[in-house]
Amino acid sequence: MAIDFRGRALIAAAALAACIPPVSAAPPTLAPEVEREIVSPGGRDFEPTAADEEGAIDRFAEYTLALERRDFAAAYAMLRLSFQASNPRLEWEMNLRKRATLWADGQIRPLRLSWYLDPEGQPAGLYAAFDFRGDRKNGTMDCGYVVVHRAEPGAGWTVVRTDTSEVPPDLIEDGVPKADVLRQLPCYLGKGIATAF
Repeated sequence: MAIDFRGRALIAAAALAACIPPVSAAPPTLAPEVEREIVSPGGRDFEPTAADEEGAIDRFAEYTLALERRDFAAAYAMLRLSFQASNPRLEWEMNLRKRATLWADGQIRPLRLSWYLDPEGQPAGLYAAFDFRGDRKNGTMDCGYVVVHRAEPGAGWTVVRTDTSEVPPDLIEDGVPKADVLRQLPCYLGKGIATAF
């Protein structure tokens, strides 16, 4: 893809921001502490509406909840058609099944929401990128992002990109991935982690 939807995700030092209620809560909302960013072409004035945010969060929550439940059919149906075309269903599902602990037994906490309006090289529309962390009782964590897209106002939101890594307990200190691991993670962990890059 022509754009890195994580923005400055791995450049900045990061800390964990607040969480939302479990993904199954309805309607989900983001805590005020969740970091936010807006990127629009040519510096155009743009501010997502409450309806924009609600729709994007709903799709993010539905997608992650479907994966947590291992409802792969429902999750796959939320992917944009071009994403499905490049990720055939059986191969996509098999790759998720190989990572049995991914998405399961963890509370997913959005850490950052980045908005992109009509990004260059991408289908027109509004994109919302959710960087998240998911912690499990066994001390492991997931770290990743999900990008959703809406082609035009009133249209439905689809998942257009996602990436997640599992961080084992031996790479975590005091609830935070070790400094040498942070750069390799596909999520933005927020401000405040005491690491200098």
